[in-house]
Amino acid sequence: MSSLDRRTGRFLTLEGPEGAGKTVMADRLVGSLRADGIDALVTREPGGTELGEQLRDLLLARDGPALEPLVDAFLFNAARAQLVAEVIRPALAAGRTVVCARFADSTLAYQGYGSGVDLETLRGLARAATGGLMPDRTILLDLAPEVGLRRKAPDDQTRFEAAFDLAFHRRVRRGFLALAAEAPGRFAIVDADRPVDDVFAAVVSAAAG
Repeated sequence: MSSLDRRTGRFLTLEGPEGAGKTVMADRLVGSLRADGIDALVTREPGGTELGEQLRDLLLARDGPALEPLVDAFLFNAARAQLVAEVIRPALAAGRTVVCARFADSTLAYQGYGSGVDLETLRGLARAATGGLMPDRTILLDLAPEVGLRRKAPDDQTRFEAAFDLAFHRRVRRGFLALAAEAPGRFAIVDADRPVDDVFAAVVSAAAG
């Protein structure tokens, strides 16, 4: 383990396709951890820093420019690098638990499995952006894209819901499941097609694992 990977806090990520409830579950999980006396913070990708939020506006805007998948990957990783340096690593070094809605697995699923960018290229970009930082636990909120896309109101849709077809979102879901199969010790798969309280109970159990 390199000095960059040494930390005392715990790093938890929530992943999944559109409409799976990552933001809601991340917020509720941090609330539960704090109620148990754990010093926890919540953040998101892209975002979590001033630069990250500016890139989020560009990357997710429905009326934004059409971006090549590799350009998407570069920009997501730029936001990620800033988030890791500014927020995640300092919090982990201080012994805090960090809960992040999306991380590097999303780039592999969306730009890799969804859009066809070479996975090893994307893994190399992620290593450069994060300095090799990996989550201690990744909770995959699994949901059929047909269900997740219906959950999003038209005025709440991002570029990825508005400009990408159902076949793309199906590839993204398959990508997430393939990543989970490759790293079963890190991933916990939660069925997100259930009442929200049932999903949250499973998320809390997975986070404790």
